[in-house]
Amino acid sequence: MSEILEKLGLIGLVPVVKIEDASKAEKLASALVAGGLPCAEVTFRTDAAADAIRAVTAAFPQMLVGAGTVINVDYAKKAKKAGAKFIVSPGFNPKVVDWCLENDMPVVPGVNNPSGVEAGLEKGLSVLKFFPAEQSGGVGMLSALAGPFPQVSFMPTGGINLHNLADYAKCANVHAIGGSWMVKSDLIESENWEEISRLCREAVTALHGFAPAHIGINAKNEQDAQNISKLFELFGFAPKQGTASIFNDSVIEVMKKPGRGTCGHIALKCWNVERALFYLKQFGFNAVEETIKKEKNRITFAYLDKEIGGFAVHLVRAK
Repeated sequence: MSEILEKLGLIGLVPVVKIEDASKAEKLASALVAGGLPCAEVTFRTDAAADAIRAVTAAFPQMLVGAGTVINVDYAKKAKKAGAKFIVSPGFNPKVVDWCLENDMPVVPGVNNPSGVEAGLEKGLSVLKFFPAEQSGGVGMLSALAGPFPQVSFMPTGGINLHNLADYAKCANVHAIGGSWMVKSDLIESENWEEISRLCREAVTALHGFAPAHIGINAKNEQDAQNISKLFELFGFAPKQGTASIFNDSVIEVMKKPGRGTCGHIALKCWNVERALFYLKQFGFNAVEETIKKEKNRITFAYLDKEIGGFAVHLVRAK
């Protein structure tokens, strides 16, 4: 997998942009970055696509700007010349795929059935667009495809919005998600950049699915832990003894000796720990390497290297 596609997967959400006026592209890109989405798929559904890509790549060279709706080789050539870093197409056009591979251009062609997936594998591709996602069976179809094709991940696009975004983000074989609800044409036309940024921030939060898992309390010793645990029984939280801690139900963990964090720790669930760590890095958080746990080559657990209010924080992959 190319470095571009790897980074796209870590960002996890790709705004699919249809723009009529290339002069608005730079301000749109600024709104996306401000909203936490430093990427975009500019579709070749308008004549302004190539100029818009050119404007964004010049103003924001750090952004991952790709070209969408690339249905022929001519569009692919125009996209590359304009500075596109990747190409997405709604269907599987062997000529477009071959041209991209020959020209070292990451390509994500569209499929929605096993035959399309096999065509992608035949070309050596491991990331494919799943389009139109909702109309093609949605997360149910993605789950079905995961069985025979465990080596393939998908970028579902079509019919996805804030309300069903989490359903796709939960899927282990979803590489990134494409959507246009945060960059609707009327918002671009009216230059409502503040609203676009707000919608992007809202979408990024939903993408990760952060939620409390439990809170950990550092006791002085095992006897202190037993005493603390008994107090939580008063609230109906039944204790379960463990080697290093006592869990009162699944929400409070009392450590039998001081653990990480000045006061204890807070565990947060998320759909994808790798993606969450990439997101949190921009705010100064990094994983503590020796705490990372993996299962089937995916991170399931990791502590962050900064405390919040005297509590260490660790991420755990939601099941």
